[in-house]
Amino acid sequence: MILDLLDESVAAGARVERASEVLGVTPRTVTRWRAEGVGDDRRGAVTTSPAHKLTEAERQAVLDAAHRPEFRNLSPRQIVPLLADRNEYIASESTFYRVLREAGELAHRGHSRPRKGRRPDEHVASAPNQVWSWDITYLRSPIRGVFFYLYLIVDIYSRKLVGWRVELEESAELAAELVREATAREHVDADQLVLHADNGGPMKGSTMLATLQRLGVVPSFSRPSVSDDNPFSEALFRTLKYRPGFPRKPFATIAAAREWVAGFVAWYNDEHLHSAIRYVTPSARHLGRDTAILAKRRAVYRAAKKRMPRRWTGDIRNWSPVGAVYLNPVKQEVHIVPIAKAL
Repeated sequence: MILDLLDESVAAGARVERASEVLGVTPRTVTRWRAEGVGDDRRGAVTTSPAHKLTEAERQAVLDAAHRPEFRNLSPRQIVPLLADRNEYIASESTFYRVLREAGELAHRGHSRPRKGRRPDEHVASAPNQVWSWDITYLRSPIRGVFFYLYLIVDIYSRKLVGWRVELEESAELAAELVREATAREHVDADQLVLHADNGGPMKGSTMLATLQRLGVVPSFSRPSVSDDNPFSEALFRTLKYRPGFPRKPFATIAAAREWVAGFVAWYNDEHLHSAIRYVTPSARHLGRDTAILAKRRAVYRAAKKRMPRRWTGDIRNWSPVGAVYLNPVKQEVHIVPIAKAL
């Protein structure tokens, strides 16, 4: 309509600029409308929204879920799997992040930076109790320059902490005792297990090596001065020391240190949704329960996609169980081979 009036005015002798001004548009707008083939005034026209755009109620549901007391300290990567475990689907992980960002509620959690790994010998774990990694870290005591020593053993397949202790010293004898207790508790057979560690004294002490030989455990060591050759233990120590609630002040006593570590181990094994194993707990993975948990999540997502197809532009999230886990493979730090995606 406006373009028709403009053409009539110009045909009657009016200038384009003056006619446009009278009609309430600019010459640039007129030029654009002609280029786009627009035949009428599009100002104020109703614009369409993407079919999968969240409604205000759906957006509020995302915020309400993130505000639940049990989710308050969790990231969307952890919230979404937990909701699926409860037969709830509210939105995808990326949608949670987007809505929280738009609401100004995203905050960086943790200060550690990702590390690049290298490899000594390669080892692969396709089931629990095939490859363990262990190391020792310091915990501060009330006396300056004196530390408590935390020994930790982690199963690289399940990420379960299979052994720990806090002591007053680093010792091959104490380490050997810890390994004996862990292998007995996990019913490890001879020639079943590889135990990887760095090149520290307790790791290569004669008592420790004799114990491993007696148990039929194969020792494996990092290269000298290369901590990245033991990435599972290094990552575990970062998780421990950046865990909310980790004391900023020294532990008052060794008993206090042991009590805190016992609580951390219980949380890590039985509550922590580990990102490397599709956000199931290490204990669930260790016991083989991850397959059923992930199958349930997959069913929840399929039902949600069937109910709200507009919310998906592709396939549902991959909830297939993680397969074999490699320690120090030839070309990359940690390589996880997914099991064939279930139909």
